Amino acid sequence: MIDWPLRRATPEDADAIATLVDRAYRKYLPRIGRPPGPMTEDYHTVARDHDVWVIDGPEAIDAVLVLMPAPDALFIDNIAVDPGRQGTGIGKFLLSFAEDEARRLGLRALTLATNEHMTENIAFYIRLGFVETARELRRGSYTVHMRKEFLAES
Repeated sequence: MIDWPLRRATPEDADAIATLVDRAYRKYLPRIGRPPGPMTEDYHTVARDHDVWVIDGPEAIDAVLVLMPAPDALFIDNIAVDPGRQGTGIGKFLLSFAEDEARRLGLRALTLATNEHMTENIAFYIRLGFVETARELRRGSYTVHMRKEFLAES
């Protein structure tokens, strides 16, 4: 796996993150019928208040990962990869990094939530060891909750 140049986001990255998220999630608008949650976030607030990581590309940010610790797991609030970079391994790299972060924090799982219409993402997460734990009806479609368990660092 390639070791992508990952860095912590700063509040100055907020506009570039919002642009990336818009590009990454725009394809889901026709499927869902509304903007997915990540497209409606205020990334100035997110970059200031949360654990946000980015991978810079040659012209813009290529990927973003937003992590939120919870009592028993590290929640992946958002993972977005520029459409032109999808399929290159960046998403898998970011999920591996998230797992390493969870272990570093002494947590034994990753959790995330995604829309039922993002079927390729659900399949991707399943291939990487996530299992569906629940479905919740929100705003006319189901949110799929997923979890990946592992041994925490000792």
